[in-house]
Amino acid sequence: MNLYLDAADRFSATVSETDDWSATSPCDGWSAADVVDHVVDTQRQFLEGHDAELGARPDGDPAQVWTQHLAVVRPLAADEGFRAREYDGFFGRTTIGATLDHFYGFDLVVHGWDLGSASGRPTTFTQADMDAMDAAFVGFGDHAYDEGVFKRPVDTPEGADRQTLLLARMGRRA
Repeated sequence: MNLYLDAADRFSATVSETDDWSATSPCDGWSAADVVDHVVDTQRQFLEGHDAELGARPDGDPAQVWTQHLAVVRPLAADEGFRAREYDGFFGRTTIGATLDHFYGFDLVVHGWDLGSASGRPTTFTQADMDAMDAAFVGFGDHAYDEGVFKRPVDTPEGADRQTLLLARMGRRA
């Protein structure tokens, strides 16, 4: 299973349901449109850093930008040769595919929730999403709270469900 493409398809569904791109997202100072821009720009930076030919950055409204971006990225994300390329990452030797699945897939799930929340329709994480998030947090360690990653955890009500606890761990309120 390609975790990145699964997360990208679910993010696409949230993008298609978004009708107010100026709506405030849970990310401080970001609109719904800013969430899409962040996702596209960070993925482009990573992929271009590994010699992927992506062409010019898409333009148009955020839904068009995401759709055009994914149309270029999808073949790369499905290409086993490209995915198998190794490189020295922040946490050691890894592959492009592992990074797409476990970092950028994670990012799509979280920002899908942010985008849905901006529209009043927060997404629900699957059990697999939450298992992957728990594993990612172990891998991130204290770096999860480096500048620009996550805000410090927020308090949760007693008896909060797993999704609420994970969101709180990322500094977000359900």
